[in-house]
Amino acid sequence: MAETDRAPLDIEVRRLGRVRYDRAVELQEALIARRRDGVIPDQLLFLEHPHVITMGSGAKVEHVLADAATRERMGVALVRSGRGGDVTYHGPGQLIGYPILDLKPDRQDLHQYLRDLEEVLLRVVSGYGVEGRRTEGRTGVWTEEGKVAAIGIRVSSGWITSHGFALNVAPDLSFFRAIVPCGLADQRVTSLEHLLGRAVSIDNVMDRTSVAFGDVFGRTVRAASESIPPEFVR
Repeated sequence: MAETDRAPLDIEVRRLGRVRYDRAVELQEALIARRRDGVIPDQLLFLEHPHVITMGSGAKVEHVLADAATRERMGVALVRSGRGGDVTYHGPGQLIGYPILDLKPDRQDLHQYLRDLEEVLLRVVSGYGVEGRRTEGRTGVWTEEGKVAAIGIRVSSGWITSHGFALNVAPDLSFFRAIVPCGLADQRVTSLEHLLGRAVSIDNVMDRTSVAFGDVFGRTVRAASESIPPEFVR
């Protein structure tokens, strides 16, 4: 079905569960191509990753603190990533959001796009009674007890986005000791669960993030009408 047969301002949300990092990259590339060809509308992928340390385009090797033997013992993979930024950790309990958006014709401003993603996350944490904030010169969302969300994006030819954000809902925070998160040795990392002192449903966080994303980007958010091929989500 061509995009002209769809509501052009829709964003399709796909809740994919736990997806290996390399599979998620392959899926994003496939969706970018379909978005560029006008076959699908904009997408918002929600998922979790198995334990993985990713190194963005600005990563420094010394920011990976755990050596190969330690990573193997912890069950943490190490991969290079096409996104911007330094070193980060992803794992169960962390909500990953990968927007596949065509920023043409009126959103071709990467600085504003990053601020918009921050605004989405600020609204989400605020909904739980958490006071989030921006930090000048840095990308992401912070609280008084540490950084709760990281952002790292990529924009392909044609102004189509991929990669995105990671919101710490209820991950095991001890895994962050394996890295210098985002290259910021002076910053702590926290989670919604830690900040609230209670369990937080990642499904509920996805619901709230969908609403906030639609509000910030002025779009209608709906569930995707087509399923993802199973080879991408095993």
